[in-house]
Amino acid sequence: MAARRSRPPAVDAACAEAVDLAREAAVQTARPNPVGEHLGVRAEGDRLVTHYFDCLDPAYRGWRWAVTVTRAARAKVVTVDECVLLPGDDALLAPPWVPWLERLRPGDLGPGDLLPTAPDDVRLAPGFAQVGDAAPGSGYAQAGDAADQQMVWELGLGRVRVLSREGRDEAATRWYEGVAGPRAPIAASAPAQCSTCGFYVQLAGELRQVFGVCANGYAPDDGRVVSADHGCGAHSEAVSLPAASEHNPPVIDDLGYDLMPASGAAPPDTAAEEALGHS
Repeated sequence: MAARRSRPPAVDAACAEAVDLAREAAVQTARPNPVGEHLGVRAEGDRLVTHYFDCLDPAYRGWRWAVTVTRAARAKVVTVDECVLLPGDDALLAPPWVPWLERLRPGDLGPGDLLPTAPDDVRLAPGFAQVGDAAPGSGYAQAGDAADQQMVWELGLGRVRVLSREGRDEAATRWYEGVAGPRAPIAASAPAQCSTCGFYVQLAGELRQVFGVCANGYAPDDGRVVSADHGCGAHSEAVSLPAASEHNPPVIDDLGYDLMPASGAAPPDTAAEEALGHS
């Protein structure tokens, strides 16, 4: 059996004729701005009708005043239920709300700011907060067992959460495709890759296969994570040293010469002219 479609409520005649009453309510609400022409009516329910008026406020173009009127059963007096400003089809609306966590970008965090991490963050996985007979609140083994403490430190244990596989993949992709990856302009003109540089310090864990930290104080990536196939001109094995002086050595012309007058003698051109005059 096919389901019956619900019919829209019929427009109450008394409420539909109360245009002046609805306009008066809109004028009082919109004061001091005027109210535009009547745009139409819409039945909201039994003996419940909404009148729409054009909004002439320049700050709300495309909006309209919606005044809902009603009357009681078997009553002829129509009263105003509510008056609100609603957006139309061409109304200028604010962009959809975006939660603050989705609006954050790298570099937005400043001194004193806190960035709580969600409990279900896929970038993190549960860690081993307690290892063996740990001291209260320390997360490490009892004092005296230096080998176990070193193991805990190397494996990154003793923390509530550690990087998950998704977190490592996300970080590796971001680092590799960024300015410290192999596609950076400075890496394209480097003499060699960072993997062969003496200032390249590998990371721990799985990331050490592709990434390390630059320890060259003169390099632009000093103290930053770089990929193994990244590079720059400050490579430790760059053997081409710049010259001590930026100026080339002077060039002496041994073939040409200039005529210089002797002491007490006339210049060569003047002596020649006098000799020609006496002849």
